[in-house]
Amino acid sequence: MKLHEMKPAEGSRKKRKRVGRGIGSGHGKTSGRGHDGQNARSGGGVRLGFEGGQIPLFQRLPKRGFTNINRKDYAVVNLDKLNVFEEGTEVTPELLLELGVVSNAKSGIKILGDGTLTKKLNVKANKFSASAKEAIEKAGGQTEVV
Repeated sequence: MKLHEMKPAEGSRKKRKRVGRGIGSGHGKTSGRGHDGQNARSGGGVRLGFEGGQIPLFQRLPKRGFTNINRKDYAVVNLDKLNVFEEGTEVTPELLLELGVVSNAKSGIKILGDGTLTKKLNVKANKFSASAKEAIEKAGGQTEVV
């Protein structure tokens, strides 16, 4: 196959509908909008969820719960992710962000106890789970809440 013989896959390219280009095009005169009515007008149509004046579905359904505006959302890091560091490293939230272990620090970093830690590390974070704290200290490292 040569460069000039290449063609797109069958059906992958669709021609644009050119409306208002004469009666012979099949999309002339009203341009596929029908006769008069709200949708025939420019800017016409109804908003999303509008049901002709009937109470919309999203308003008919019962509402439950609430959103706590003071909620703190922590970026979680499991123990096995900490094995990338050298023995004796001081692991800080800034270092985790810099190396891309977490992409967004959110309200802080929380270390969770999933996986196994094989290195002795000095870990500083905003929160630790009990199992993570135990595992870090068992490996000979230290934990410090920042």
